[in-house]
Amino acid sequence: MSTPTFPPLMQGVAAQGGDAPFERAQAQAALGCDGGTVVHSVQADRLRAALVLAPEVALADAMAMLPLCAVGFQNALGALAPPEVAVHLDWAGDIHVNGGRCGRLCVAASTRDPQVQPDWLVIGLDLALLPTSDMPGAHPDETALYEEGCADVTAVTLLESWTRHVMTWINRWEDEGNAPLHAEWMGLARGVGEEVTRANCTGTFLGVDEKFGMLIRTGADTRLIPLTALLEDPS
Repeated sequence: MSTPTFPPLMQGVAAQGGDAPFERAQAQAALGCDGGTVVHSVQADRLRAALVLAPEVALADAMAMLPLCAVGFQNALGALAPPEVAVHLDWAGDIHVNGGRCGRLCVAASTRDPQVQPDWLVIGLDLALLPTSDMPGAHPDETALYEEGCADVTAVTLLESWTRHVMTWINRWEDEGNAPLHAEWMGLARGVGEEVTRANCTGTFLGVDEKFGMLIRTGADTRLIPLTALLEDPS
């Protein structure tokens, strides 16, 4: 399998043995590795990667990297897959291909305080390439990339494309703020207008605010669930 090539300001590190890239990236970030480090693991049935970022803004603003990396993934797969393949994004990070859950993005940071600038922030990508079960229909809501007409999309090429699109979006975000990313993400969002349950709150998913917090309407009230609610405990 070929070694991935990453855009300028990014550098790849292959996960060793059974290391999970998301956890390995957090460990390296805590030790002071450079922002732009991409820890990756490409297997026959699964693509996993994690991007280390060194934000220069408070955590509440840096959390935009989660939807940004999700949009970057959709743009990357959209450029490589047949045109009939549809990719949609869940607020919590799930990736859906042709209606089925195919993978997810997750996020961890050195702090949970939204007003503090984190020392590091890590975005993880976990994508199923082949089915996890030999029993057809065992998981009707889940799918795998190569089941959805994407057999010609190699995992390494997709990983490379994802990082390029992420870098493009980071540059645009730094220049133009959240507005272009917000518009792009809303066009790909899944479940808007539907009933959801999040943080013990059930209601109608109205969309997101300017910082991508989830807006849920319950009766006459609208509740905001900030993106920081999605932070996973540091490894």
